[in-house]
Amino acid sequence: MSKLGKWLLYVAIALGAITAGFMFKAHQVNPKLSSPQKQAGAEAFFAASLPDIEGNTQSFSQWRGNVLLVNFWATWCAPCREEIPEFIETQDKFREQGLVVVGIAIDQKERVDAFSKEFAINYPVVVGDLDTFSLAEAMGNPQGALPYTVMINRAGEIVDTHLGRIHMDKVEKVLKPLL
Repeated sequence: MSKLGKWLLYVAIALGAITAGFMFKAHQVNPKLSSPQKQAGAEAFFAASLPDIEGNTQSFSQWRGNVLLVNFWATWCAPCREEIPEFIETQDKFREQGLVVVGIAIDQKERVDAFSKEFAINYPVVVGDLDTFSLAEAMGNPQGALPYTVMINRAGEIVDTHLGRIHMDKVEKVLKPLL
């Protein structure tokens, strides 16, 4: 095997190990935040801003007063890819009642743009770099695993967090009383 072939094999193994680590972390127990942690996490969210896929900076404070489903994800994350079509349906179903799904992609802008168009994502998608994991951590995700979902009520309080693939029965159970 050539040097390039060996190098590519090592890179593939490393990427596989990293992906497996993220998937393992995503299946760990979901974090529970204390009231002060919830408040600090929500304040961090509303103070943040990131560029959308068109490159326009989106201030998260614009969504204050709505019921929010905030989802941290990446195009390479298999569980993320599975739940996004359900988030699209959820946005359609509850848009008129004040729900805003916000996708925070921790990925390359070009990949997120192509993915968003392919799946016809109907909610705001912003793109962050690895530093965006600090926002996810402030909102209750110390593992830095994806996907990570946070639900925020109209008063701007975090009411639920979920690490790993979330199913819509749980989402609806939490969201319906908030809408």
